[in-house]
Amino acid sequence: MKFDIKKIDLKAALIDFVMITIGAFIAAAAVFFFLLPSKVAIGSGSALAMVLSNFIDLEVWVLNLLINSILLILGFILVGPEFGIKTVYTAIMVPVFMGVLGQFFSDKSLTDDPLLDVIAYIMVVGVGTAILFSRNASSGGVDIIAKIMNKHLKMDLGKAVSTAGIAIALTSALVPNTSTKTVVLSVIGTYFCGMMLDYFMVGFDLKKKVCIISPKLDLFIDFILNDLHSGATI
Repeated sequence: MKFDIKKIDLKAALIDFVMITIGAFIAAAAVFFFLLPSKVAIGSGSALAMVLSNFIDLEVWVLNLLINSILLILGFILVGPEFGIKTVYTAIMVPVFMGVLGQFFSDKSLTDDPLLDVIAYIMVVGVGTAILFSRNASSGGVDIIAKIMNKHLKMDLGKAVSTAGIAIALTSALVPNTSTKTVVLSVIGTYFCGMMLDYFMVGFDLKKKVCIISPKLDLFIDFILNDLHSGATI
């Protein structure tokens, strides 16, 4: 499916712009109010930025912007421009919103409990991510890494998201004085983030199975893997 700017519906594009902006703000708020105070590195670009902030003298939102910029460039090169335009906007707006929130609010925990912070983060970011995916967008970070793995390693997208996310979550162990509890919460939180995303994307059914009989299997498999971001078994 090629991106054709001539076929853009301006009204639909405006609605997409508004909804993606709302989704990006919700995701940024989830990171700022719950993920940062918890010190738990749930697998995401924001979590990696949070870990790196312990070693690099830059604010988290600045590091997040740098990480996403690098991943976006890789995404365009290794995946293609079709994947990119909405993700570019979202990936830029999330750290910008975090920076704005930092000017008006403290990043002190609202719950004073890392476990509650993680639970709140999973629920809130799930809403934001669901809005983004409903508009064919993503917040960048792990989603870009997963897409690259999906395209070049032929790995199922869901497994790619989990693998990349947990790998980032484990980096929390590199932070000085990080407790085992924090690392475990990071990995478990990443796993449940994936479950929550699946819940919003798929709906109430845990699984949906469709049997397709066609002489053009390659076309169907490519569409299912790359457009629907689901799994296909021959």
